[in-house]
Amino acid sequence: MIKQAIVLAGGFGTRLQAVVQDVPKPMASINDRPFLDYQLNYLKSFGINHIIFSVGYKHEHISNYFGNDFCGMQIDYAVEETPLGTGGGILNAFQYVNNGAALVVNGDTMFEVNIKDFFQKHKDSKASISLALREIDDVSRYGIVETSDNHRIIGFAEKGEKSGHGLINGGVYLIEKDFFEQNNFKQKFSMEKDGFEKFYNKQNFFGFPYQSYFLDIGIPEDYKKAQDEFSELGY
Repeated sequence: MIKQAIVLAGGFGTRLQAVVQDVPKPMASINDRPFLDYQLNYLKSFGINHIIFSVGYKHEHISNYFGNDFCGMQIDYAVEETPLGTGGGILNAFQYVNNGAALVVNGDTMFEVNIKDFFQKHKDSKASISLALREIDDVSRYGIVETSDNHRIIGFAEKGEKSGHGLINGGVYLIEKDFFEQNNFKQKFSMEKDGFEKFYNKQNFFGFPYQSYFLDIGIPEDYKKAQDEFSELGY
């Protein structure tokens, strides 16, 4: 079973500054608890015991709160002295990953993927990278992911290119460490553009759909929604 997870928590939270100030976006308070508190408890429920925070902007707020051990989970911090992009942040965090795969999640998104099921599908497919996909009714706000009948990724479409029903990138990944060892990346790069879109047709990339709860707190409307929905869900 997967035991190690990278949590991307280095964002500036520009769109949330009207309601959340002076802390990294993933530390935004939801009913008097940081969003990351909910995220880590969710990961712990699936047996994750090693968290690697990919951090940058005001990272001391995160390290001061969580320290190096949280609810029995070991915590390491991969600090970006300058922004490295989504790919560079993940690559920087992989220095703390043992051999094999790591789960990667966005620190401002709650997507209740069944991690045990996701990891089993990843291993059965012999994937280098697997994406957890969210099925939604209107994809116009997002980029979409196209898959074959056996869930192999066969294409990506940019945000705004398509509308209606489809599959979006849910921001939850399983990435094998040797993917980075086999390919030469710059220190700063985009995981979506320079990783997923460049290599999906060269290596085994799979996307598995889930219809479980999904919320991105990146805009004020959804941040407010989290206050109500997290209470209703019993978090």
